Amino acid sequence: MTEQVIIFDTTLRDGEQSPGASMNVAEKMRLAVQLEKLGVDVLEAGFPAASEGDHEAVSQIAGKLQRTEVTGLARTSKGDIDRAWEAIHHASKPRIHTFIATSDIHMDYKLKMSRDEVVKSTADAVKYAKSFTDNVEFSAEDGSRSDRDFLCKVFEAAIEAGATTVNLPDTVGYAIPEEFSDLVKYVKSHTPNINKAVFSVHCHNDLGLATANTLSAINAGARQAEVTINGIGERAGNTSLEEVVMALHTRSNFLSVSTGINTQYIYPTSRLVSMITGIIVQPNKAVVGANAFAHEAGIHQDGMLKNPMTYEIMEPETIGLSANKLVLGKHSGRHALHSHLNTLGYDLSDEEINIVFAKFKELADKKKNILDEDLEAIVTEKILRTADIFALEYLHVIAGNTVLPMASVKLTINGRSVQGAGYGNGPIDATYNTIAKLTGTGSELLRFSVGALTSGTDAQGEVTVRLRENGLVALGKGADPDIITASAKAFINGLNRLEYLKAHPVKEAAVL
Repeated sequence: MTEQVIIFDTTLRDGEQSPGASMNVAEKMRLAVQLEKLGVDVLEAGFPAASEGDHEAVSQIAGKLQRTEVTGLARTSKGDIDRAWEAIHHASKPRIHTFIATSDIHMDYKLKMSRDEVVKSTADAVKYAKSFTDNVEFSAEDGSRSDRDFLCKVFEAAIEAGATTVNLPDTVGYAIPEEFSDLVKYVKSHTPNINKAVFSVHCHNDLGLATANTLSAINAGARQAEVTINGIGERAGNTSLEEVVMALHTRSNFLSVSTGINTQYIYPTSRLVSMITGIIVQPNKAVVGANAFAHEAGIHQDGMLKNPMTYEIMEPETIGLSANKLVLGKHSGRHALHSHLNTLGYDLSDEEINIVFAKFKELADKKKNILDEDLEAIVTEKILRTADIFALEYLHVIAGNTVLPMASVKLTINGRSVQGAGYGNGPIDATYNTIAKLTGTGSELLRFSVGALTSGTDAQGEVTVRLRENGLVALGKGADPDIITASAKAFINGLNRLEYLKAHPVKEAAVL
């Protein structure tokens, strides 16, 4: 029987630290439920001491999940640990995750602490966390750049104080796979009590080596991998869950370990994260990218027709990507819609189904076939964004090569209707100028991109924007058969995310 690697997902904590990828409580809850269906063993729901919003989200998730361990991050301070326990104490399987930096550069310049002080802080924090729960994880921030023998000393102290998991982060993505594997082996062989704890790794992707480093660590004896969906996270991101899981699944002849992940939920979960955060999955992204199972070259196509395994090392169905999708249309009923949403992982109430069904019928009058991506866009817009401050009620645009583009917009702002009109260099510029005037925003548009949710000339346009205001950055996403309306929805979604960030200021983000 093969050993199992624990999959620790930090999409809701480290993943949310991707620039602009803020999520509201409803979105975090929806994603947490999906991650439990995916089969992650541990879910890091947030950093409760960072903000009231994070504390609330972690608390709600802790009360919802039954099979997955829920953990809250905390620095090695009693205040942080208290806040983490307040948020997760009612979880079916709670875990406290505490950390402190162990590299000389961090201790000297950031912590201004001596090595002995760091060891004491580690032991004190773990011991205090242990007074609440037996399930305590300790992380040595910037571990890959730490002195090896000091790292062993810190881990020994953490385990002696009661840590059941010790985590070695490559915080700045500095390690090379062979080097990181050797570090794991060294720590495991030079920490006397290491057999009393699970050895974990947490890798960042600054040099594009996060997955390679994680797999090397697993091969060297690590038995927990800290990952995010689509590899999102601080700077260049984290180790990608789908890449690690499918590498272990596909290359079990070399890496003789397994995971408890239900791989058929990988693609739907990837799509959900993209829809919620507004972060587009690059087409050539491993496993879940749009081109991952596309074959353009004639030689490849010929081989595929003769035997798919000539150029495919994984079957698309394994990750939940099936060519045989159920296509819904204007004559599809409520029951068919409800049933199909369940297969996509959406467990909606009768009231929510009624809301989605009304929008579904409206969309079905505009395009012939409704695909999964269309349904996901509807659920995201109509169910997950119900607490938005700004909402689009009406948009009318006049544009052409012989007229000055003008937009007439009606919005709901905190339940109150406002309307206005404005001009611009084009229809989208006119729309944005009008929305900006009605909302009073001073945000700057940093990025604007357009795509399509599905193929076909009647496909819904998908617009993504990046906005910045007073140092805050937020992504906005909108979808509609009309690209100008999609653009308006994206802008409004971005403004709502900015408002959420203003209302839930983060005291200090944590980077492992």
